[in-house]
Amino acid sequence: MNHIVLFEPEIPQNTGNIIRTCVATNATLHLIRPLGFMFSERTFKRFAVNHFEHLTYHLYDDFDDFFARNDGRFYFMTRYGENTPDTCDFTIDEKRPIYLVFGKESTGLPEAIRTTYHNQCFRLPMTDKVRSLNLANTVAIVLYEALRQQAYAGLYRHEPKRN
Repeated sequence: MNHIVLFEPEIPQNTGNIIRTCVATNATLHLIRPLGFMFSERTFKRFAVNHFEHLTYHLYDDFDDFFARNDGRFYFMTRYGENTPDTCDFTIDEKRPIYLVFGKESTGLPEAIRTTYHNQCFRLPMTDKVRSLNLANTVAIVLYEALRQQAYAGLYRHEPKRN
C-alpha cells in the first residue's frame, strides 16, 4: 500500500484532486495540520467528485505526531532533492509501507525535514523556467512511478464493469 502525505496543504482544489488520485490507486491520504481549509466531506464533494466516501485518510497535528504513528519507508518530494523518482526504490515491502511526503504549495517542506532526511529527498527534473509543478500533478506523477515499479498491483488494467 502506498501512502500520500501532505504537509500543511493550502489549496482545497489540489487536495480534492489528490483525494481522487488516492481513491483511484488505493493509496491512503495523510494530512498534517494546519490545513489551509476546512476538511470535511461537504468541503470536498465538489473537488473530489464524490470520491471522498471511498477515501482512507488520517489527520495529524504535526510531523512529530505523524512520525510517532507511522513506520515505513519515507520519501520526501522537494525542489532541493538530488534524486529523481526513478532512482527511488518503491517496490512493495509488506512490513515497511511507502510514504510519499509532499510539502505545502507555498513553501514546500521545512528545512529541518529536508536536512534530517536528505538521502530520501527527491525532485522531478525540469527546466529553470519554473520553480515547481502543481502539487496535485506532482503527487500523480510520483505515485504512478511508485505503482509502475510495483507492477500496478491491485489496479485494473482494463475498464472494470460497474454496477
